[in-house]
Order: sequence, then structure tokens, then C-alpha cells
Amino acid sequence: MERWSGILKVLLHPDSTTFYRVAASLCLSPSSTSLTMPSANAIFFNGDHVEGTGDPVIERLSDLQNIAEILVSKFGSTVNAWVVDAPIFNGPFAVYKDFVPSINLNGEPKGYDATGFPASSSIVSLLANSLREANNAILPGQEGPSQAEPSTSLLHEPKTLLLGFSKGGVVLNQLLTEISSVESEPVRTVKQSKQAMNNGGQTFWKENEFVFIPSSKEDFLNSITEIHYVDVGLNTEGAYLTNKEIMDKFSDHLARRAFGIRFLLHGTPRQWCDNRRIWIQKEKNELFRLLKSVAQRNMGKLKIRERLYFANWPPSLQMHFEIIEKLDDLTGDYVIATVFDCTDNIAKVLRNSSEMMLCVSSELEKTPFVVLM
Repeated sequence: MERWSGILKVLLHPDSTTFYRVAASLCLSPSSTSLTMPSANAIFFNGDHVEGTGDPVIERLSDLQNIAEILVSKFGSTVNAWVVDAPIFNGPFAVYKDFVPSINLNGEPKGYDATGFPASSSIVSLLANSLREANNAILPGQEGPSQAEPSTSLLHEPKTLLLGFSKGGVVLNQLLTEISSVESEPVRTVKQSKQAMNNGGQTFWKENEFVFIPSSKEDFLNSITEIHYVDVGLNTEGAYLTNKEIMDKFSDHLARRAFGIRFLLHGTPRQWCDNRRIWIQKEKNELFRLLKSVAQRNMGKLKIRERLYFANWPPSLQMHFEIIEKLDDLTGDYVIATVFDCTDNIAKVLRNSSEMMLCVSSELEKTPFVVLM
């Protein structure tokens, strides 16, 4: 499939004074140079900036456009990939203030609260403005993206795949908090979505835009089907969401949802085995325990997996970035967990083609949990 790629400089809303840098790799119609409807939108939230290392791997995987192309290679050529850089940096520290209002000057959260739905509202606005900028670059002077191929009129709306890398994980935590508070909605076809928007008096531009991206925070949150934590970590607590009340509400939301969600926790020894920041592994284990409980209450609706990459390597900054291109099993459909010992940096994945044994690390429950596929 043909694609358009570029770096966009986007305001969140007209009154904003701070620009976001967004790398995009978007599907083009094979019969024209216009945008066409993707199967999904893969959105990657980047972390802190690291400069001057002289390491070609780190330099390459710090490039937003390179990350966008990696997402396409992982999720398939029918996805639209968006890589979002934080709008503010305090030195090297990424600050997602629009998404997580409670964060401090270094971008570290004081807590997560769904009030006002700041993350989902910001993302919907950012995607809409990014889509306009991309369309203006592809077809200068056109008011909005052209209609998708006629055969897509009965397909479901594009799903949303979320990835948070390093500091970008705080956005995932905020979104998970907001998912837990939003009303579940049934799956709608693109045709039904357009009819709903027409009934609401939406403009032609909005009608077309809805084919490509969700048009409201509710639609966005209900479109999420995958959440990937990619070697997340902070210098304070809060890298992973561990609030039981929020996860109980998430379980209730999931029970009413038309389709489930896949959670994948990807990590390296740099984060999960850091003896100076032991809270990272503890928080990760607690989130996994909470997700396991949700999965048991909603059989088939929640699929979870964790994996330790570079298990036999000593911790390094290079592996922290290299995990981005090593991510695997992004299109699989099973429940699986990793058993690892950070003392020896050993990881072992239990897997069988007909059934998956869900095991947990030594700090958690020892009883195996079998899921038949």
C-alpha cells in the first residue's frame, strides 16, 4: 500500500502557544494520492530526550519518523501510525501537561484522575489537527480528506492501538483511568457512524474525518483495543497504574464493552531490574496482578502478556531504545505471561499452540491459570 510520511507541527487548539511534533505514516488510496481509511490508528507516546550519546542505535530510535515506520512494520501496512513527542521539555524531561494535569515540572505524575477526560480530549484534538495538516500537505487547498474507498462503507471504524515508551507510559495510565470512567458503547460500522454524525448536524469535513479517526473522547476511548507499555519507568513512583479502585471500574467497563482489550507489558533489565528504582518492578507486578484479576472476571475480554527483552544482557541505555524495534507478538491473540528472575536476568516464556499457561512472578500468586484458546 502507498503511504505518506512526514513530521507535522501541530497546535492542540487555536489558543495554544505550544506546538506538538507528530510523526505520521498514513495510508494512501492505491487509485489516487488521497488518504484512505486505515484498519487502525497506532499511537506512540514518546519519552524523555537523550542527546549526545554518539550511539547510532539510540540516535536512530530517537527519530520520530523512524519509529513511525517501525510501527507500520509491526502492525501492518493498513494502519496509520502517529508518533507524539511531548510539547514541553524541561531539559531532557518530557512533560505531557495537557494529558496529565497533575504532573510536576519534570513530567512526573502526582496521581491520575479522569475528571474532564484531559488525555482523551487532547488526543482527539491532536489527531484531528494532525490529519488536517497531513491532508493539506498531500492535497493543498482541499478542505478535508477524500472519502475512503466505497467498499469500506460497511466496515467497522478503525481501532486504536496505544503504545507508551518510557515517560510516555504516564499517558497510558491516564487513559486507562479515563477508560474506566467512560460509558461503554457498541461497535458501529462506518456507515452507522456517518448517519449518527449527520443526525447531529456535523459538517462534511467532520463526517469524512470520522472515517479516519474518532471524533469524540467517548469514541476514542471505546475504540482502544491494545495497550502496550514499552519499557516505561520514572525516577519517582507512578510509572504503572496500581490503583485497585480504578482497575475495578475498568473491569466493570470491560464487562459492558462490545470487544476486549489486549495489554502487553514490554520491558528490559534497565527498567525492570533496576535496584536503584525497585518501585518500577513492584508497580509492574502489581498492575499485572490487577489485570490478571480483571481477566478472571471477564474471561475472553482481556488478554495480557509481559515479556522481558535482552534478559541475559547487563542493563544499558541502548537496550532501552532498542526494545522499540525488537517488539514482538504485536498481532498475536493469546494470554501469556513471562517468568523472569531479575537477579540473573533470565526470562522464560511458556507457550503452547493450543493452550496458554498464565504464570506469575514469584511475588504473585503461584497457582497457574489456564486459558484455552
